[in-house]
Amino acid sequence: MDVSSLIEVGSNPNVSEVSPGDTVKVVTRIKDASGERSQTFQGVVIRVRKGGSGASFTARRSIYGIGVERTFLVHSPLLEKVEVIQQARVRRAKLYYLRGLSSKQLRAKLKPVLRESTKT
Repeated sequence: MDVSSLIEVGSNPNVSEVSPGDTVKVVTRIKDASGERSQTFQGVVIRVRKGGSGASFTARRSIYGIGVERTFLVHSPLLEKVEVIQQARVRRAKLYYLRGLSSKQLRAKLKPVLRESTKT
């Protein structure tokens, strides 16, 4: 018996397709003492795990010299929006080596991909 056969997973229309090396802005709903509010996290995707209902991705950013990583479930109802800000050309699937780099070294490693404007 598989979990995916018990639970039907619908795709979240607010979540765009992400890949390692993308700089993303993730808006999530969090619950605290005063109620619910939205929180934004912007960082570089270092890992993408596929697999139906358990799909997730991990984003990393550096705040005041301290690295912060967050893992987001793709099919979570608390995930409001995922926006890809910049795409980068990377040659690995898991970018764990970015953990040892400073912010300046990280920007030098991630070469931006020039997107073609598609007007119809």
